[in-house]
Amino acid sequence: MSSYQDPYCHTASIEVDAAPEDAFGWMADGLRQGEWALGSLNRETVGDDLFRGLSWFDAGDTFVRITAERERLMIHYEVGRSPEAVLPRTVARVVPGPVVGLPEGRCLVTLMVWRDVNQPEERWRQQCIVHKAEMYRIRHLVESGGGGPARA
Repeated sequence: MSSYQDPYCHTASIEVDAAPEDAFGWMADGLRQGEWALGSLNRETVGDDLFRGLSWFDAGDTFVRITAERERLMIHYEVGRSPEAVLPRTVARVVPGPVVGLPEGRCLVTLMVWRDVNQPEERWRQQCIVHKAEMYRIRHLVESGGGGPARA
């Protein structure tokens, strides 16, 4: 296996024991996203498809505008520190199990994020690690059907 790290895009995926439509519902719901997105917790609706949450890392506001494509099981997240500064840098994709050789009723959930070339290296590394950790929270929420703390 290569140690190559793409300098512009990071992906994180996890297998989920749930129907793709159920996983899509969690990923496309702006308020529910506040249960797993460490960069924007405790969400509130502030406009049409626009949400505000608090960063677990610096307690600053993070705004997210969501556009969901149900037919493609794809969700676009525009993210920024103000409503005027949101940029389309993150995408989630739910892949039905049979597409990748998994059984019907299972799926993959993938997050993709593109790096701003001016982003400091430490902040980029943090973002990549956080997305990997969020995968486990997403799987717990989708498979259990609800919030509450993750249980082993």
